[in-house]
Amino acid sequence: MKNSITMIDNRTGKSYEFDILEATRGPNVVNISSFFAQTGMFTFDNGYTSTASCKSDITFIDGEKGELRYRGIEIEKLALNHSYLDVCYLLLNSRLPTEQESLEFDLELRHRSFLHEGLRHLFQAFPSDAHPMATLSSATSALSTFYFSHLEICKENEYQEMARRIIAKIPTIAAFAYRHSIGAPFIQPDINRSFTENFLYMLRAYPGGKMHRGVHGEEKIKEIEIKALDTIFTLHADHEQNASTTTVRGVASTGAHPYVAISSGISALWGRAHGGANESVVAQLEMIGSVENVDTYIERAKDPNDPFRLMGFGHRVYKNYDPRAKILKTLQDQLKDELNIDSNLLKIAHKIETIALSDEYFISRKLYPNIDFYSGIILTALKIPTSMFTPVFVIGRTVGWITQWIEFKKDKDAKITRPRQLYLGD
Repeated sequence: MKNSITMIDNRTGKSYEFDILEATRGPNVVNISSFFAQTGMFTFDNGYTSTASCKSDITFIDGEKGELRYRGIEIEKLALNHSYLDVCYLLLNSRLPTEQESLEFDLELRHRSFLHEGLRHLFQAFPSDAHPMATLSSATSALSTFYFSHLEICKENEYQEMARRIIAKIPTIAAFAYRHSIGAPFIQPDINRSFTENFLYMLRAYPGGKMHRGVHGEEKIKEIEIKALDTIFTLHADHEQNASTTTVRGVASTGAHPYVAISSGISALWGRAHGGANESVVAQLEMIGSVENVDTYIERAKDPNDPFRLMGFGHRVYKNYDPRAKILKTLQDQLKDELNIDSNLLKIAHKIETIALSDEYFISRKLYPNIDFYSGIILTALKIPTSMFTPVFVIGRTVGWITQWIEFKKDKDAKITRPRQLYLGD
């Protein structure tokens, strides 16, 4: 016998029964797909706060407990014990790679990181002062013109090739978008460098592959820098059905090219309420200016009549400490001396954090520091300009988007996304 829930229309006394679908983790779901057919009404869920839009076994979040898992594995274990590419393999294949598989996956992505020369020339058509996110989204959409056969994917090896190609090329597109925005020559990928190191190299190097020469000779990318950025990529790899992932799935439902769907996700991520939040955090810390000003801004944040909002606190899903933020907090403390993190910004952030974690106003509203509160400071320490904060997010999230796209395409019950509305016009 199926579990079900009965709804009663108090106007007519008529009852309606809907099946309860049981989840392996988290809340069960009421299947209301026949709600309109039975009642002649739509449900109304502003912002989809109580709506499950799909079935998935990729990522699980428990916002009350502050829990995040990829394919059932806790984010803490993955961030501390595995590389970002191992996490990519896990998301794409539902298991972690063997040592040999990890090496082969890494090598394949290194060789796939180069862009078609036709796409490389496309960057010259963009204004030199274009934001890298705009260029990144446009170039990713253009990538579909070079790999049009991806519309006909039906075999597992074809899914894998399509996914690996976009994961490998997004860091190159992002780096080229930045270099174009500052009028610097493009630096081609170096297959002798790992995925994460290669991205830093393409951002920093000079023509000929040389790095900046300081007073102590040629500067090298430090292992701790690679580890820090690799961890950030891992923490951003997927996050269930957020705004950009829902956008990717929505575009996938139309039958559009997978790289066009990824481009739509990039555009959705650009918003400051989503992926652009860490850029806003750093800008706000710079605006506050000094530790002495923190109390004033805290009071402003608590004033219901003041439009000022403290960036980097609270989350749509997490009502506990964001587990990703905990990991970055530890990482930030480790990097403090080794990467010479801006001490003024760090002091301001530390005071805000201390107050927020002890002030009843923030505690009662469950406004804990989120991932954006820490990631911006760490990216600043890695000498990544603020205009590239969201592209860094894109690089990490691409594997999640393409995995979600694949899951949608393999779902035989999937339908085109078509919400309805509560009409209030004439």
